[in-house]
Amino acid sequence: MSYERTQEQGLSDLTLLGNQNTKYPTDYAPEVLEAVENLHQDRDFFVKFNCPEFTSLCPMTGQPDFATVYISYIPDAKMVESKALKLYLFSFRNHGDFHEDCMNKIMDDLIKLLDPRYIEVWGKFTPRGGLSIDPWCNYGRPGTKYEEMAHHRLMNHDMYPEKVDNR
Repeated sequence: MSYERTQEQGLSDLTLLGNQNTKYPTDYAPEVLEAVENLHQDRDFFVKFNCPEFTSLCPMTGQPDFATVYISYIPDAKMVESKALKLYLFSFRNHGDFHEDCMNKIMDDLIKLLDPRYIEVWGKFTPRGGLSIDPWCNYGRPGTKYEEMAHHRLMNHDMYPEKVDNR
């Protein structure tokens, strides 16, 4: 990729991509999130991330909780840079929060960074004490067809449960 192409795509402001001296945050760090320009703003498309190694801490016991986190969104002007997202998700490793709070916090931080047309975040946590918790949240830009889409997907979310393969 030429330097000119990098400038065109708005990648010159990125601090993590290609950086060999990566610092791994030791606690929740939304400030590591970075965005790149969406070069295909004229169409709707999903960007999906699967993070099968998500870890956070139970705020009550301090025990680790493990999950596969699925993030799917329809970008508008910006898309999340994947290395920054990886470091951000890693930052939950020592963070104490309930499963539902972690998933909503991830969604809120990505909405703040990207202002996406639509986004959903789903955490499939491994069981602890014989019980798994799988919080799912979504958002569609208010006043648009994406708000209607979010409502529809919420109302029909678990009609056809996906095969759970992380436990």
